Amino acid sequence: MTQPQALTFTLLAGAMICFAWGRFRYDLIALTTLLVGVICGLVPAQRAFEGFTSDVVIIIASALVISAAVTRSGVVEQLLRPALTRLRSPQTQVPALASATAVLSMMTKNVGALAVLMPLAIRLARTTGVSQSSLLMPMSFLSLLGGLTTLVGTSTNIIVSQVREEALGRPFRMFDFAPVGLILTALGLLFVSFGWRLLPQGRRPQASLDEALAAPYATEAKLPAQLPQGLNSLRDLDLASDGIKVLALLRNGERIASPTRRRKLLPGDTLLLQGEHDQLRLIFNRTPLLHVSAEDKPSKEQAKEEVRSIEAVVQVGSQLVGRTADQMRFQEQLGVNLMGISRSGAQIAGSLGGERLRAGDVLVLQAGERALPSALLALGALPLVEREVRLEGASKRPAALIILVAAMLAAGLQLTPVAVAFFGAALAMVMSGAISMREAYASLDAPVLVLIGALTPLSEAVRSSGGADLIAHALAPLLQGWPAAATLAALMVLAMAASPFLHNAPTVLILGPIAVAVASRLHVSPDGFLMAVATGAGCDFLTPVGHQCNTLVMGPGGYRFGDYARLGLPLSLMVLIVGPLVIAWIWPLTRA
Repeated sequence: MTQPQALTFTLLAGAMICFAWGRFRYDLIALTTLLVGVICGLVPAQRAFEGFTSDVVIIIASALVISAAVTRSGVVEQLLRPALTRLRSPQTQVPALASATAVLSMMTKNVGALAVLMPLAIRLARTTGVSQSSLLMPMSFLSLLGGLTTLVGTSTNIIVSQVREEALGRPFRMFDFAPVGLILTALGLLFVSFGWRLLPQGRRPQASLDEALAAPYATEAKLPAQLPQGLNSLRDLDLASDGIKVLALLRNGERIASPTRRRKLLPGDTLLLQGEHDQLRLIFNRTPLLHVSAEDKPSKEQAKEEVRSIEAVVQVGSQLVGRTADQMRFQEQLGVNLMGISRSGAQIAGSLGGERLRAGDVLVLQAGERALPSALLALGALPLVEREVRLEGASKRPAALIILVAAMLAAGLQLTPVAVAFFGAALAMVMSGAISMREAYASLDAPVLVLIGALTPLSEAVRSSGGADLIAHALAPLLQGWPAAATLAALMVLAMAASPFLHNAPTVLILGPIAVAVASRLHVSPDGFLMAVATGAGCDFLTPVGHQCNTLVMGPGGYRFGDYARLGLPLSLMVLIVGPLVIAWIWPLTRA
């Protein structure tokens, strides 16, 4: 073993220990490892930051922006709502939600797809009295399997594609992963459709800060000047099915409290609605209702900047206490629109503008980005940290779907490289108004992007120092003569075992070059080996820490660490048995 090889292995071993320890942030570990690699001469200084400009980082970042824009558009909720309202039991809800998550994960990054559908699943569980723990873990596992189907579905596929390009001069294409991914997804869906019974029932979700602060909002919605055909009464709006309560109907200065579902609607009527943030947003997405405050035109100054909606708490001693928004002239004096009011333990009685405010009320305020700080200071309202909300409807719903489909087609038909297609799609989302620049930045998973950017040069160091060949030299005799499926299964087990400790991205960055080197020693094509590594690293069903999707559902599902093995162990065994056989069939280990 040469000195560079020894240093490389020592550095990576130290990083693995730190990853497994969990004491430090994994992005900080990756950056520190990169710096030490540069100091030791393992990574040339001029190439130290090439990982941050790689196609992998661009594709993942773009996919996250696209996922956020699709989420904001409400298009998925709109498409699924007619079907989901008919599902009343976990026997039907689990396969429906899990399959929807899998399909969406094929089109966008899997964690983004899960984030889109989780609120819908939680609302459905609450409405039907089904335990959230029965729904969320199957959705998480199917997001992992669905993500295996396309290049952009998961980070592991993107990284493996880059490894193949470095080894063979050409990357995997958009749908090269589809045969293996579709078969595993179909089998996984069949399993969770019955296997959800292995999960604990009736677990209470862990309360998050958002849930603790989220009392129902009261907000105003106005009917358009021309009613759509078929909209005659409140029954036609079907607000109750989404958990929305109609507090009052305002018409020509008259207030009709608690109108019945048979109440006839007229153009220009204003409804005072009460519900949770996600429920209200869904209503404005799927119905012709217009948010009253959102109709106010921004000033010339605001037109030049981004308009934001945030929550702010009325403090004791604020000039707002005992006064109304109309008296304060929010829009005229401060350029702020009052979008909604949340009042714990009480119900809003009249219109928003005429409601006397109290200390502790949570207001949803909309204003230009530069106007918000001074307005909040003048009003004596304290913004809730990291609690930006949006109650108005999403007017760019068709644009998000069209842009996503166009990007998938452009990449799939090889009209343009995947990185260019998805970067262009992310930019188009912003330019079309489907998502704002602030929301685009907020959607980026910076720790993961930093992790990949920092470890990519170290992955190259494993190859360039001869470390990958050294490991391959030791493994090749052990694997020589094994059946193809057994060889692939061995690599898949190694990747699956490493992912919970290293995170799936570092696992592929380290094992990818080793898989190529092993294939070279065995004189076979590396494609099957790379597929095995990507599949194993992308299928962590045993822990909540190996993949963001599993972490995302842990709190809302009320899961404990050991709960993942209940459903995940049989699913992992299925992948280890079926996956190598399918890979060996689709990507045979032919002579290189």
